[in-house]
Formats: sequence, structure tokens, C-alpha cells
Amino acid sequence: MNGRDTLKINKQGHLEIGGMDAVAIAEKFGTPLYVFDEAHIRNMMRAYKTAIEKEYNGNGLVLYASKAFSCEAVYAIARQEGIGVDVVSDGELYTAVKAGFPADKIYMHGNNKLERELEFALDCGVGNIVVDSFREADILDKLAGEKNVVQNVLIRINPGVEAHTHAFVQTARTDSKFGFSVSDGSAEAMAKHILGKKNLVLRGFHCHIGSQIFEKQSFVLATHKVMDFAAEIKNKLGFELNELNIGGGFGVWYNDEDPKLKYSDYADYLKALISAIKEKAEEHKLNAPYLLIEPGRSVVGEAGITLYTVGAIKDIAGIKKYVAVDGGMFDNPRYALYQSKYTALLANRANEPCTEKVTVAGKCCESGDLIAVDVPLPEANSGDILAVLTTGAYNYSMASNYNRNFIPAAVLVNNGSAEYIIKPQTYEDLVRNDLIPERLKK
Repeated sequence: MNGRDTLKINKQGHLEIGGMDAVAIAEKFGTPLYVFDEAHIRNMMRAYKTAIEKEYNGNGLVLYASKAFSCEAVYAIARQEGIGVDVVSDGELYTAVKAGFPADKIYMHGNNKLERELEFALDCGVGNIVVDSFREADILDKLAGEKNVVQNVLIRINPGVEAHTHAFVQTARTDSKFGFSVSDGSAEAMAKHILGKKNLVLRGFHCHIGSQIFEKQSFVLATHKVMDFAAEIKNKLGFELNELNIGGGFGVWYNDEDPKLKYSDYADYLKALISAIKEKAEEHKLNAPYLLIEPGRSVVGEAGITLYTVGAIKDIAGIKKYVAVDGGMFDNPRYALYQSKYTALLANRANEPCTEKVTVAGKCCESGDLIAVDVPLPEANSGDILAVLTTGAYNYSMASNYNRNFIPAAVLVNNGSAEYIIKPQTYEDLVRNDLIPERLKK
């Protein structure tokens, strides 16, 4: 499969996740269903954490980027593993706090944080807020003053490096709704602005250069540029960098166009990044900053698998064969949005050879409701269990009740047993917030 012990094909020829037969999981919990491999989530968190401990003397913190998958259980796992989290809304923050996650290890992001979100963050005592506009800095300073607190902040900057998958480019000017450009002077202006605030303490800088990145050099180049900027700010404004948040974006395997990375490969990304920090710190005579990284997709992406039941099969001779499942774009909108590619297999016939390529279609009343195209499969039958791999990130997070379908439940599998971490929706959940005005009841 992908080299990890917790995902394999068992003696019955069935897909096995976390020591439990996927067919048995589908029979017990129904489909469509999100299935998460707890051991893989923990191993990914530990790979990053251990790399910082070994390569940087523990001078840093892993922050799970919870926009990839936010629920109380994943925050509980992060808490047990001793890492931090980042959140991008008051909803994610509320979920983390409700799960008992320590607020001082929470970092909050967002390019347009609402005033209520900033106030809630202050009330919760979040450890750090990544400031993304002059307006936000002014509002946050005012709110902090009213609450008689001093808030630690980072500034999100754009170092002029953009990366995606196997390619990266340097740009003189970054066009993004996030952050402040180093090249046009806005990042320096923002630093000066924050340093003038009474109730804000500037701790350092944050950057995030892209997602699904496999090229180490892009992280190294971004690190060099941020450290060069930090040296410039020290010379001009007398502020020395205390924290450096280099963001996330580490890639995962979706299909055979992507490399299959081991836990040690992710540690190698950090080794290269940390080496760049040390090199630039020595060059500019800076203290080695506290390092923060924000892996999200790489922590939960491959840990998640969606199970479906095959329904209608429509073979249009000479054109295309559709294999329809009981889910669709309401539980995985990524193909409709990005034409994302996935690997699928029949969980109940996982050792059979693939004899055809099909398009996996959903049940929504929408012609674009596809989950994957040109997927190699054995000849599928109605009632087969279809497993779509690497659906742990940005699937549940982006799910909806489109066509008033249920958002699937989620289970966590570990050592041969599974239990709900997100319970199934009901009809009542779909109409819970509906109201009928009195004039319409007549």
C-alpha cells in the first residue's frame, strides 16, 4: 500500500485499516464513512516533534494545522502528543478549547479575523495571534487594552517564494490575500506598527509558501529570505526575532504521480530547514529563533480513508463507465473544486487485478458530482465497498449538506477496534435550524 504497517491487504483479500477489516468497519458503521488511522496520526506528529528535539535541541513546537481536520478527538490526540495547534476561526478555537487543549499552545490565523474572534481569542488566552492587517493590529491592541492583557503576536510575511508540489518559484512581489510583502516594504512597515503598540508584543514572523510541497529547497529558500529580513529588521528597528514560524505545506501521497514518503522523509524536510536557520543565524549574528511548523495535511491526509458502497453502474459504450457510490461532492468536494486526483480500490476485493478504468460518481443532482476519474479498478459490482485513500485532509473540513445529504460520520481505528469521533447526522440535524414563519403555517 504505502509502506506503513497499519494499512494493508489482509489474508481475506480485504483492505485492513489500523488492524481492522474495512469491510467489517463498513458493516458496523455504514457508509459513506470517514475512517481515521490513529496510529498514523500519532506517528506523523512524533516524526516532526522528534526531528525538532534531535536537530534543534527541542527549541521549537509542532503546531497541528487544524483546518485540515478539526474535531475534538484530533485535538485530544495532539494534546496527548505534546504538540500545539493552529486555528483559523473561532469555531476551530472553540472546538480545541472544548476538547481541553491548552490555550497557551494555540496559535490563531486568518486574513480577516472578526472582532468577535479576536475577543474570544483573548478571553481564551491563546498563546499567539498571527496578525495579517493594520486594521487587525489596531483592533487587537484596543481589545487587549480593554481587557488589561498583553498579547503575543507574529506578523505574516510573504518572502517572495511560492511553491506547489514539485515546483517553486521566486517572485519579486507576492500577490496574495495573506501577509505583507518583504520586497515592497509593507512587512517592515507592519513590524514598526506593531512595535509601537502598547498591548501587543511582537515575537517574530510567520510565512507559508504553499501546499502539497515535495521540494525541500523551497522551504530552505523561504527560510533564508525570512532570516535575511529578520536581520534587516534588527538593524533598522532594533527588534530581534524570537520566533520563526515557517508554516506547513508538506506533501502527501494521493496517487502514483506523488512520491510515497516515509516518516523519516518528513524529518528530513525539517533537517534541511533547521540547517538553513542555523546557517543564517550565524551569518547575521542572530540568536537561533524558536521554531514553529504547521503540518496539517501531512498529519491526517493519508490517515483518512473514505468508505462507500457501490450502487448504480452505468457503462456508456465507447465513452465512459460510471461507478456511482452513496457519497459524493457533499463529503469530498475536492475533485469538483480542484480536479484532485485520488487512488481507490474495492475494499472487499483489494487483491484482485484492475481490469478497467472508471469514473467514480456521487449521488448528488449535479453533473459535476464526481469523486475521481480514470480510476483503475476490478470490474465493480453493486454492493462492493469502495475505499478512496488519502481523504483525511480537507474532506470532512469542506463537507456540506448539499442536496440535504448527511455529512458522513467519522470513526477512529486503532489496534483492531473502531469508535465514533463524529457521530452520524439525523434528519432532525438537517432541519434543526429551520423556521417556518407563522404566516406560512396557515
